[in-house]
Amino acid sequence: MAQEHDYTARIVWTGNRGTGTAQYKGYDRTWNVETPGKPVIQCSNDPLLGGDPGRHNPEDMLIAALAACHMLWFLHLASDAGISVQAYADDPLAVGETDITGASRFLRATLRPRITVPAGTDLTVADALHGQVHKTCFIARSVNFPVTYKARYRLLG
Repeated sequence: MAQEHDYTARIVWTGNRGTGTAQYKGYDRTWNVETPGKPVIQCSNDPLLGGDPGRHNPEDMLIAALAACHMLWFLHLASDAGISVQAYADDPLAVGETDITGASRFLRATLRPRITVPAGTDLTVADALHGQVHKTCFIARSVNFPVTYKARYRLLG
């Protein structure tokens, strides 16, 4: 039987300029993630909608969560396969769309990790692990858009 897990976060709107949402343009679309015991993350809406480009937005956080979950499972599977990953960095790309009503969604995402492994590592095996991640990664199993992988490897030594 599957086991359920609870996850929590605290979201606190910080955009009240004094009159709340009395006027559409009278408030900021800013908030903090203030989960107890964790650092505060200052957020804003998408810059396409007038948000602060210097703050994380929900779309940033979703693609970051997807890439981080993939990375953690890849590292686990690589360790199990005897592959010694020395470095891992990803610059994921998500593509979204907004229809004429203003409704938006993600269409697809491509994870683009750069992975450093020792010379002699079987890159075919390493690359195959990416396909296995989607079977176990909490976030990847939860999104309803396709996720592809374009890993690049750097060999040490």
